[in-house]
Amino acid sequence: MEGYDKLHEMLKNALMQAGEEAGMLLGQSLSVTLTDSLAFSKTAYFGDLDDGVFVLEVESREEYPGRFYLLFNLRDAILMSSLLLGIPPARIKEKQRLSIIEADDIDAFGEIGNMVNGALNTTFQGSLSGKAHLKLQGSKKYVPEIDALSSDEPLPDGDYLMFRSKLEMEGQEMHHLDVLIPNNLGDLYDPPPEKPAEEEEPSAPEQAEDQADSGETAVAPVNDDLAKTVQSAAVTGAVGENMVVIFEDDDVDRNQIAESLKFTTFKIVECPLNADVKEVFAKGNARLVVIGSRDADDRELAVCIKINALRQDQPVPIIMSAERWTRTAVLKALKYGASEIIIKPCDYDELVHKVRRLCRLQGP
Repeated sequence: MEGYDKLHEMLKNALMQAGEEAGMLLGQSLSVTLTDSLAFSKTAYFGDLDDGVFVLEVESREEYPGRFYLLFNLRDAILMSSLLLGIPPARIKEKQRLSIIEADDIDAFGEIGNMVNGALNTTFQGSLSGKAHLKLQGSKKYVPEIDALSSDEPLPDGDYLMFRSKLEMEGQEMHHLDVLIPNNLGDLYDPPPEKPAEEEEPSAPEQAEDQADSGETAVAPVNDDLAKTVQSAAVTGAVGENMVVIFEDDDVDRNQIAESLKFTTFKIVECPLNADVKEVFAKGNARLVVIGSRDADDRELAVCIKINALRQDQPVPIIMSAERWTRTAVLKALKYGASEIIIKPCDYDELVHKVRRLCRLQGP
């Protein structure tokens, strides 16, 4: 995920400390290692959730107001609370199998939650220039197809920054801890850098003349194919009229997306998934790409890979949409360069909100 380097480092240090302290409480060696950070919507996160989760809500106060969420795999929560309560291993396995979490488990896990929150509090207060205070507000469980999923439960609808950590304890099979921070709160913790005033860049011929005058000699890359890709990336799809490119095989879906994006006033370029990306990008300055398909399959991901290879020096935001997403497909899409994930049929307001943010467009 692009940006939020400071927030990533804060969480990495805080969660490492939380693992050490919680391990001492449990009498076990527990490590919490931050492994990845992704942009997610609540819909995408819970849309393909197989296991239950135990959600801890954290209120951020003073100069950083808002709320974020710690999501543990339910089996991990049962394991840790049971260890703290001294429950026999056989009973722990049974509780995990049946997703049984009782009042005593919730109280016990609250102690572990306090450990995690304390480590976060210490790190945030030491790293942020303003006053920050985090307070654990409560917890709840969510099991797919059993517990209700609504606009507010088990956490509010919206777009989140997800920071995923791997949990490891010797002799135990564990999963992960996800920290979900709303985008607006993430921007408070780690504001995006201000864009410098745009300066007119010299054209390629002018640059060549300057190099000749100064006696500089360009260093030839080792790989000629890579050199061609990098060279084209500097110009292809980055000059000319601003445009939004839509790669989609379904005519109806493609037209609907095009209609939704007219508010940008950018030129709309529509094409099928198998279109020549380089040829399409030669038509103007691509400000945004939307890739759509029925399933999030290899064809869709291949288009994303080609775009990022072509624009590696000047990345373009990519929104990928599909009717059916698996967790693996979501992670692959984000790994290969997608900025946002949308489930079809695309909600107009959600699409407009994401496009405004990615293209830095002002609201109406």
